Amino acid sequence: MKACILYSGGKDSSLMAVILEKLGYEVELVTVNFGVYPSFKPAALSARNLGYTHQVLEADQEIIHKATEIILDDGYPNNGLNYLHQEVLHRAADEYSVVADGTRRDDRTPKLDPSQIRSFEDSKKAQYLNLTGFGHKTIDYLSKKFFKIKKELTTVNNNSDYEIEIRYLIDHLRGDGTALNIFPEHTQSRVLGWRENEQE
Repeated sequence: MKACILYSGGKDSSLMAVILEKLGYEVELVTVNFGVYPSFKPAALSARNLGYTHQVLEADQEIIHKATEIILDDGYPNNGLNYLHQEVLHRAADEYSVVADGTRRDDRTPKLDPSQIRSFEDSKKAQYLNLTGFGHKTIDYLSKKFFKIKKELTTVNNNSDYEIEIRYLIDHLRGDGTALNIFPEHTQSRVLGWRENEQE
C-alpha cells in the first residue's frame, strides 16, 4: 500500500519514512506547495539523497492566504498553522488513502487532537499516521542513528516547512522583516542523507 508522507526534509518526517518503509508501505515523500515560493526544493534534495520518491503536491493559494490572514490577525502562528495543516491533510487524502506526517508527542503546532484525527479519517476514508508516541529525545536518538543532519537557522533557502511560504507571503504583504516578528529566528535540522553503512 502506498503511503504519502508530508515531507519537509527534516528528521521527523524522514524518520516517519523509515518506519513506514520497515512496516511494508510503499513510501512516497510529498511536499505541498501553494505556488507562493518554491520552498519544496530543500525537501526534494533530502528525499533524493535518501533514495525516496518525492512529489510536489500543488494546493490552492486560498488556503495559504487564509492561514496567513489568521496568523496576522492573531499575531502568532499556531492557529494559522493548524488550519493550514488540516487543509493540507485533506488535499493529500484526495490522492492517497494513507497520509502520514512527522508530528510527534511534544509538538504544539501543527497538531491534530484525537477527535480531529477521527473526523479526518472518517470523512476522507483514509488512514492517518504520525509520531505521537515519540518524544524529542527519542527522535534525536533515532535520527542520529539513521541520518546525516545539518542544523542551521531557518531560511527560505534551506527548509520546506509550511512556515517558509507563509513568511515569504507575510513579507510580501507587510514588508520585509515583518515575518520575523511572528516567526522568530530558530534552528532547524535538515536531513542530508543516510549515515554511512546504515543502508548497506
